Amino acid sequence: MTRPLLPLLIAGISVLTAAEPRKIFPYAYEQTDFPNGLRLITVPTDFPKIVALYIVVNAGSRNEVEAGKSGFAHFFEHVMFRGTKKNPPQKWEATMKAAGAATNAFTSDDLTAYHAAFAKEGLASIIELEADRFQNLDYAENVFRTEALAVNGEYNKNSAQPFSKIHETMRNAAFDAHTYKHTTMGFLTDIKAMPEQYAYSKQFFDRFYRPEYTTVIVVGDVKTAEVKALVEKHWGGWKRGSYVADIPKEPAQTGERKGHVDWPVATAPWISVGYKVPAYSDSDKETAALNIISALAFGPTSPAYQRLVLQEQKVDFISGGASPHVDPYLFTVTSRIKKDADVEPVRETIVSTLNGLKDTLVDVKKLDAVKKNLRYSFALSLDDSEAIAEALARAIALRRTPETLNNLYAMYEQVTPEDIREVARKYFVESGRTVVTLTGPKAK
Repeated sequence: MTRPLLPLLIAGISVLTAAEPRKIFPYAYEQTDFPNGLRLITVPTDFPKIVALYIVVNAGSRNEVEAGKSGFAHFFEHVMFRGTKKNPPQKWEATMKAAGAATNAFTSDDLTAYHAAFAKEGLASIIELEADRFQNLDYAENVFRTEALAVNGEYNKNSAQPFSKIHETMRNAAFDAHTYKHTTMGFLTDIKAMPEQYAYSKQFFDRFYRPEYTTVIVVGDVKTAEVKALVEKHWGGWKRGSYVADIPKEPAQTGERKGHVDWPVATAPWISVGYKVPAYSDSDKETAALNIISALAFGPTSPAYQRLVLQEQKVDFISGGASPHVDPYLFTVTSRIKKDADVEPVRETIVSTLNGLKDTLVDVKKLDAVKKNLRYSFALSLDDSEAIAEALARAIALRRTPETLNNLYAMYEQVTPEDIREVARKYFVESGRTVVTLTGPKAK
């Protein structure tokens, strides 16, 4: 494992110099920007024989700005495996199989990522193969309809789970204008109408599957010069686009909001309490402070967890936090409760726990312990080339550079008990709160 390094940007390439010992990302990498806007991140590692390829498109459900058109970012996670005229699905699969590749994709609010892990001998053929489908995806209307119906089936499967439904209801209740109002799956009415939107699907692809939205991440047993040459050969001629989505700004929330889901069959009740919080930042301490609060307030060693789960045994699940987003999002605490009668007491515990951070300074030793745990947990997670590539993919969605990881963990080091108190006072307020509950039928 190499020592952490800092990039020095020269002519679009990150040339690496000796770095500070506290950098969280321990691998040397090269960042190359091509004239068409495509970015390449190459990370040679000491893990032999295997290469991980992640292709990140900075377009997720956040970019679905037109009414009636939610769900298309996720739709392409499906249809991108339908191939091209040059490489139809059978040929694509055969090439991947020959390299021993495991392939998949995922979509979130701010990105869509396509990934594969394979034997290093397959690098050249897979780079070429992926370049073809990103530039020349081809699918007929009947194929589109089939995949659109598959998306509808996936929505139905997910919505049969209380956790998914309460998450969907929370977002719909908490947001008015911003596209975070709908989940990655999209609104059900839009999903049902999707089979008739073939022409729009082509337009969506033309807008966002462009080099300026795309970052290619190659991690593993590779030579940087070889990777760069392959990407330049097969991706360098990809034409830049011009579309930029006009993401609506969310107006300030002015009072507590509530939502409820009547679950049709018997189930343990659920509650989710959400607060509006700022967008991800790696240059101030608010994102870092909110992440620390997640562990301090609702981690397994927290007083709230100990009380609700172990001592009173009112809940069997509780988790809280603010997942990083490009635009302002939510800090949510979600819990599964054993009895309907305990829903309100659990809500009161959640709210009082966060309110308590406004008045009492966190113990410095506890704060330091959480910082160390966050740091060590992340460092230990980078245990193979695929894990490294996935961590980079999620960072790329936020700032399009691995350096955002180093910047964020530098912010953790700077957070003080006073910062925790200030963030709690600023964001854990009633006017920015949304509470959603889910309960089954009452016993007769």
